[in-house]
Amino acid sequence: MSEPRFQRIAFVSSQTPEADAARERLVARYGMVAEEEADVVVALGGDGLMLQTLHRFRERDLPIYGMHRGSVGFLMNTYREEGLAERLTAAQSVTIHPLMMEAVTSSGMRHRAPAFNEVSLLRQSYQAAKLRISIDGKMRLEELICDGVIVATPAGSTAYNLSAHGPILPLGTALLALTPISPFRPRRWRGALVPDRARIDIAVMEADKRPVSAAADHFEVRDIIAVSARLDTTSSVDMLFDPDHGLDERILREQFVY
Repeated sequence: MSEPRFQRIAFVSSQTPEADAARERLVARYGMVAEEEADVVVALGGDGLMLQTLHRFRERDLPIYGMHRGSVGFLMNTYREEGLAERLTAAQSVTIHPLMMEAVTSSGMRHRAPAFNEVSLLRQSYQAAKLRISIDGKMRLEELICDGVIVATPAGSTAYNLSAHGPILPLGTALLALTPISPFRPRRWRGALVPDRARIDIAVMEADKRPVSAAADHFEVRDIIAVSARLDTTSSVDMLFDPDHGLDERILREQFVY
């Protein structure tokens, strides 16, 4: 019998009763090491916990294996207590790069923050946002009047982006989804698919009259005048999936549900 691929496991949970109970059972069965000694992290919860875990271990070079103990679990493997060592050994790895958001505020402050799900711009008042969108320095949309806009990674395409009627992107797809939120003008613009190597620049027009905030996952900046987003290929986290994870099937099924 071959030696297990990972021998030092750290478990994290979403701290719900269901996730905490699962963590206790798994620790009793497989043992646990401190996070700084681990060679793999097993995350117990939903997609929200997976997002937190990706940020938490982004600089640690630790693969993340999720098991579903939450409400939404597109990015999580099926929860089973038996055979965890064998599942980790057989798991397939997908490398996830974050977006890097650079936001400039009306006071001239610059903020940088990574986003594994999405970079989003949202209106701050009753006034709709007025935005100008450029891709790699070329202006593509001179004026977008809307509640906001989302730049989503494949990992984040099933989150806020999907709720805004954006496309689902399979993991590993070299694309970003650029999705408007409640577009008023042009009404028929439903977004675009952009190569993930591209730089997306969004300028806020009439920022004093139409204030806008920007968020990179959970990090928010208010009163912004410009945002850029591009994939940070210098930073990455490996996510582990069972060979029969069935994410492709879930993606197809979600697109045919009405």
